[in-house]
Amino acid sequence: MKGPLFYSKILLFGEYGIIKDSKGLAIPYNFYNGALKIEENPSLEAVKSNESLKKFAVYLEELQSEQSELVTFNMEALKADVVNGMYFDSSIPQGYGVGSSGALVAAIYDKYANNKITVLENLTREKLLQLKAIFSQMESFFHGKSSGLDPLNSYLSIPILINSQDNIEATGIPTQSANGKGAVFLLDSGMVGETAPMVSIFMENLKEEGFRKMLKSQFIKYTDACVENFLHGDVKSLFSNTKKLSKVVLNNFKPMIPEHFHQVWQRGIDTNDYYLKLCGSGGGGYILGFAQDFAKAKESLKDYKLEVVYQF
Repeated sequence: MKGPLFYSKILLFGEYGIIKDSKGLAIPYNFYNGALKIEENPSLEAVKSNESLKKFAVYLEELQSEQSELVTFNMEALKADVVNGMYFDSSIPQGYGVGSSGALVAAIYDKYANNKITVLENLTREKLLQLKAIFSQMESFFHGKSSGLDPLNSYLSIPILINSQDNIEATGIPTQSANGKGAVFLLDSGMVGETAPMVSIFMENLKEEGFRKMLKSQFIKYTDACVENFLHGDVKSLFSNTKKLSKVVLNNFKPMIPEHFHQVWQRGIDTNDYYLKLCGSGGGGYILGFAQDFAKAKESLKDYKLEVVYQF
């Protein structure tokens, strides 16, 4: 058995802000993917994944008994497949902010949910919100609290524009320029990040009035501007606002930036060779970079592994 592929995702803008109703923009990232599989001779990785799926199946059974109006699953089929050794075969790195659990949630929903909303339907805002609510509950098993956006992006495999928590829509993004000099890229921090502790630091900070003020007057303001600039292909304004956003993050989200990247982050702002921002919750994993001249950024960051996500 081998199920369909589900892709990783990148939240270009909106990390943390979307908790407080900033705009956000998530795009599928086809470089990584995962699929449900059953094999005769499973590897050690497959056995570990299967163990995790056993626990997830128990959680989903509880979820459907508590919230049957939200979602129900073909539990018999799911349990039988798990007993037969089903696992999630994935190239998506875990703890890297590119949606490893999101792709798994999407795959399970796609195969086992009853009355599922499909990609082929007319995806009204109501349907998108319903899917997001289902995915939020499903993914909470992995993160403690989930917006449901990662699985939504993985399931639909189209860019999603978040206008606010209860206003999301499928969107188009400007076509990439194959020979453009500018790029959005991933920088590998070389360490795994954990979502839950980072989110709890953020929630703790929200108790302070100064932090809330900064979030509204600077972080959300620049995030919203970046989303608008990106969607309208206004590259000049995009880089100006990304620089401001990068500064705000360095000054106010230090715990989410691995310590040895503080100087690298500042260097980008000082030289304008690149601007860095968080990819997902931070704390490790990937860091997102924006460069007007990627060749220059590559030279500047030659000690690190970079992957291009989007070309301007």
